[in-house]
Amino acid sequence: MVRIAICDDERESVKLHEEITKETLQKCGIGCEITVYTKSSNLLCDITDDHFFYDLLLLDIEMPGITGMELPQKIKPFLPNVKIIFITSHLEYAIDAYELSIFRYVPKDNPRERLSAAVADAARMIELEAGQEYIIKTSRRMEKIPYRDIFYIERDGGKNSVIYTQKSQGYGGENETLSSAPAGMGTTKVRKPLQQIYSELDAPEFLFIDRSYIVNIIQIMKISDGMAVLKNGAELPISRAHLQEVKQEINRFWGAHI
Repeated sequence: MVRIAICDDERESVKLHEEITKETLQKCGIGCEITVYTKSSNLLCDITDDHFFYDLLLLDIEMPGITGMELPQKIKPFLPNVKIIFITSHLEYAIDAYELSIFRYVPKDNPRERLSAAVADAARMIELEAGQEYIIKTSRRMEKIPYRDIFYIERDGGKNSVIYTQKSQGYGGENETLSSAPAGMGTTKVRKPLQQIYSELDAPEFLFIDRSYIVNIIQIMKISDGMAVLKNGAELPISRAHLQEVKQEINRFWGAHI
């Protein structure tokens, strides 16, 4: 079940986008629950004050009051994993949308085909990210970390590793929080070598980019100058030996899942 909010100050646009979304997900065999808004302030209040949860937001950019460009910054602290699709008539917003880590940008003049593809891709991504968890068991505790919340895993000496996650999720339990952890990330230290963790994850979205790093492909924004740039701004080195393989694996992964 994918929970979706559609927000546009034009009622006809809301109706059309809801119709397209329902038809698309029905064809994909994906269940959905859709809430529509014609005021951005109502959507914001529902999320920040009443803790409504959504997997996907379809936002018009130009709305009175709080614009679609302003909403992501206000919403992300409450819904860090939410996917956002921008729908607008103004092409110049596409660059800003990229900088805000927006999932997709759809022109408003002819939305049926482009919006349908964007919604289908987002829903598949949401389903892909949901459900799987990495379980850490010791004699004193058990901890579960959803795969979608893992940014990367780093070797910490020969027999220890550090898992870097969404800080807001509060992972760590009795583990220490490393002072060197990048801003916005939490850490969990595991007394296992990196190769053992990789075997236990056993999922196509995780790959070695260096002998010291395993990265979640879902978190990679781009490959640039031999570095993997993640959605939260973290940059990790890709070894020369792994660079071509990393590019191929990323292409293979998205080709299979989107």
